[in-house]
Amino acid sequence: MSKLILPPPKFIPPEWHQSNQHKYHSAEQQRICSEQLIDESDRLVEEVHETAKRTQKKTEYNLDYRLKDLNKWKDELSRKLTELDNENDSLIQYRNRLNQALEACNEPLEITQACLMYRQGRIGIDLVHDNLEIELIKELEVIKGVQHLLKRDLEEATEQIRRNREEMFNLGEDIKDKSTTIHIDSHCLNLHNNSGDIRLYPNKVRVEPNSTSPQNWRNFSNSNIKKGECERINSTNLRGIIDASLKATCEDMKFQCKATNVALEDRVTETKRTKTLLENHLSKVNKEIAEQEKNISELTKAIEDKLSPLMVAQTRLKERSERPNVELCRDAVQYALISEVNEITENVKRMKQRLLDSSRTLVQLTRQQRILEEDIQVKTGSLYIDEVECGQIRSRIIHNFH
Repeated sequence: MSKLILPPPKFIPPEWHQSNQHKYHSAEQQRICSEQLIDESDRLVEEVHETAKRTQKKTEYNLDYRLKDLNKWKDELSRKLTELDNENDSLIQYRNRLNQALEACNEPLEITQACLMYRQGRIGIDLVHDNLEIELIKELEVIKGVQHLLKRDLEEATEQIRRNREEMFNLGEDIKDKSTTIHIDSHCLNLHNNSGDIRLYPNKVRVEPNSTSPQNWRNFSNSNIKKGECERINSTNLRGIIDASLKATCEDMKFQCKATNVALEDRVTETKRTKTLLENHLSKVNKEIAEQEKNISELTKAIEDKLSPLMVAQTRLKERSERPNVELCRDAVQYALISEVNEITENVKRMKQRLLDSSRTLVQLTRQQRILEEDIQVKTGSLYIDEVECGQIRSRIIHNFH
């Protein structure tokens, strides 16, 4: 039991001094290490502070440069959008001009078709495929050709307007995205260490997976600008084509309208001249009919007038045939009476033949009179169709350059 409870060990004085010296030394070494660590920490804090300041300034510089770049691209996009918008407004006006020009073709087309329909009402020999009809058919073809060309230009203008608006939408979306980015980066540039809305977002310290490279970013906007410029140039060129088409089609219709009107005037003049000649001939025929009727009347009376002398001569012959016996002599009187009867009979025969010829001639003259009267009536109807019906409605045709 006395072995279990032993007094603590006792050290000798050198050991006590050595222990104290070791503790002094350890404490001093630890203090020196602590001082060094504090100094290094101070230097690290200062270094980190300066590095953070430099990095933050560099970030702010990058943000500022980025904002300037964004504003430059936004201004270029806005300029291109304004140019394209103005060009699209101009093209819309040209499309309106095409619609007006197309609408203006309707009345001339209806008038030309009406003239062709009216002229189908001509009768007899006047239903002729004349130069006026040729010009009317040509005018109809010209107007329909103009309508086809204008409709094609209208379709192209509508399609170009659609493409312009598509590129305007793309430019507008790009501008909108850049405006949003400018707002975000401006806010980021204005943030400082004492801002109230700063927080820690450790999950955002990364490159977003759906982000684009600077080159792709520039290429995207540059592509929008190039496409917008391309459509603007196409739109400008199309306006030039439309303007040339409107001018050419107007000139074509004016030229053909003038040619048709000249043909109409020539036809009316020719028909009037022909009608006048027919009327002159009718007047001569009427005069000749009257003369022939008078001739027939005179021949008839002359034949009737020869009946009495013939009866006298024949009566004398009859009476003298009753002379008795030798008195029934073939004397000169007898031969004279026989000659007189034969002469009167021959003359009456000749006059009857002439009367027959005159009657036949009168029939032919009467037929010619009817033919001339009918033809004059036909010409009168043709003149009414061409001069009144066609002439009046064609006076409404006006071809304006839209």
